[in-house]
Amino acid sequence: MSVIDGSVRRQLVTIRNRQRARAVDIARLRRISITLLVDHLRVGEFHLNICLVSALEIARLNEKYLRHKGTTDVLAFDYGDAPRPGPLFGELFVCVEEACAQARRFRTTWQSEVVRYLIHGLLHLCGYNDQPARRRQEMKRVENRLMRLLSRQFTLRALAAKPSSRPSP
Repeated sequence: MSVIDGSVRRQLVTIRNRQRARAVDIARLRRISITLLVDHLRVGEFHLNICLVSALEIARLNEKYLRHKGTTDVLAFDYGDAPRPGPLFGELFVCVEEACAQARRFRTTWQSEVVRYLIHGLLHLCGYNDQPARRRQEMKRVENRLMRLLSRQFTLRALAAKPSSRPSP
């Protein structure tokens, strides 16, 4: 919670690491998330839960909630009561194993892919849609712009935590 100009703003990001593919610096990921929300997406109030998950877990979620078979990179669930504007209230499931696989494919780092999935999921929670194709192109342009901004602000490779970081229960 923060106070700006006498008004109370609720700003909460909770991150749970439920995967073992890579050790992740959770505090750094939280700072990146808050910077993205406040500075770049101009979201004043939010309650966001981010779960870093395995390919198996995201495949189960993908099938259960979206009726899609197989793994995916990120799932976004909007729990807000009304269309924007208003507080952002949602949950993201980010597949770190998928980030590792896609990083090899696109010749980037898994850390950059995790941040890209974070951006993509938050854009969905902010009302962006990647269907149909023209909207997907617009969303991709915004995603790329935000990636460039965050890459200048943060050393994304530093998301790799020391191996002693364990998944939270």
